[in-house]
Amino acid sequence: MASGHRLGRPFGLLWAAYGASALGTWLAFGAFPLIAIQVLHAGPAEVAALSSVGAAVGAAVAVPLGPWVEFRRKRGVLIAADVVRCAALLTVPAAYALGVLGFLQLLLVSVVVAAADIAFRAASGAYLKTLLPDHDLLTANSRFESTAWTTTIVGPPLGGVLTGLLGPVATIAADALSYLLSALGIRAMGGHEPRPGPRPTARPRAADLFDGWRYILATPALRPLFLNTTLFNSLLMATQPLLAVLMLGTLGFAPWQYGLAFAAPAVGGLLASRLARPLVARYGQHRVLVVAGTLRALWPLGLPFVGAGTGGLLLVTGIEFGLIFCCGLFNPVHATYRLQHTPTDRAARTLTAWAVTTKASTALLTALWGVLGSLLGVRVAIALAGALILTTPFLLPRRSTAHRL
Repeated sequence: MASGHRLGRPFGLLWAAYGASALGTWLAFGAFPLIAIQVLHAGPAEVAALSSVGAAVGAAVAVPLGPWVEFRRKRGVLIAADVVRCAALLTVPAAYALGVLGFLQLLLVSVVVAAADIAFRAASGAYLKTLLPDHDLLTANSRFESTAWTTTIVGPPLGGVLTGLLGPVATIAADALSYLLSALGIRAMGGHEPRPGPRPTARPRAADLFDGWRYILATPALRPLFLNTTLFNSLLMATQPLLAVLMLGTLGFAPWQYGLAFAAPAVGGLLASRLARPLVARYGQHRVLVVAGTLRALWPLGLPFVGAGTGGLLLVTGIEFGLIFCCGLFNPVHATYRLQHTPTDRAARTLTAWAVTTKASTALLTALWGVLGSLLGVRVAIALAGALILTTPFLLPRRSTAHRL
């Protein structure tokens, strides 16, 4: 990515807002389970519900948001989503200070934040299409991707220090503040946003809820990519709890070693995101998408073979570096390809359907793989996921289906 390529002040503020909220998210990474365990003395089932049930219900709540966002100015939706997330998260330290914090509140907050996250992602993608010309989308997505991996590297260690000094509730407050900063940054963008097109029908219909999925499944350029990313992301995330059990339990790694094995390889994602634009310029979008999408499917096969000691730590770190490098290259190209093949007046509905499916399928497969891990053993369940991930390259778009709007 050419660092000298300017995308203008409005994008710069949007980028800064994204960076602030991403850093806050990683500062508070793992804070909800930690609060549930340390403050509320929750059991394993309740802790699992925070991530799986919260995400699944949040995705269901977000389904009607796609059509709602589509016919509203996206900048206002972005600010509203940030304010909602900030307010919801601030209820946690407030309730803690008053001594009335309960598990149900944590679960409700996780649902609200998950739904607002989906609305924000849908609106931001649709807004980006109106903010920048088509040829600048890859540069913008690459910058978002590099910021995501930078905050992944920096956020958890800082969050760990903050948790150690002030407790996990403090990181929730920091995350809430990050959303407030994001809202202020987006508000400072100013400028004129085109008015959305009129709603096709005077009154909302139940059928409108499924417009995003109908468009994705009817579009040859998007359908295979939708199936590819949904299956890959869901299977990969489903193995994370099992990998934690394997490393922290069976193999006896210390928590700092486990964290290092996943934080250090994020450098690979940062490097790859900066290579996306020059590689696409040289080899073409479709080739980079297919090669990176294929290579990322190979790395999870090594995870079942992770052993104890320094060798095992180096192996998992190397696997994660290769995986994250390929993902860091694939993600901005995928995001750009998806926007280029989605008309502006359908972007919010399409991106909402995409995000809802990913969150819901991840929650479902995470629960399923937890059962498989108990029945078959952790290593076998991780290996099964790796074998299924190997099928995902066959779902990547073929060149014959690639067309731009």
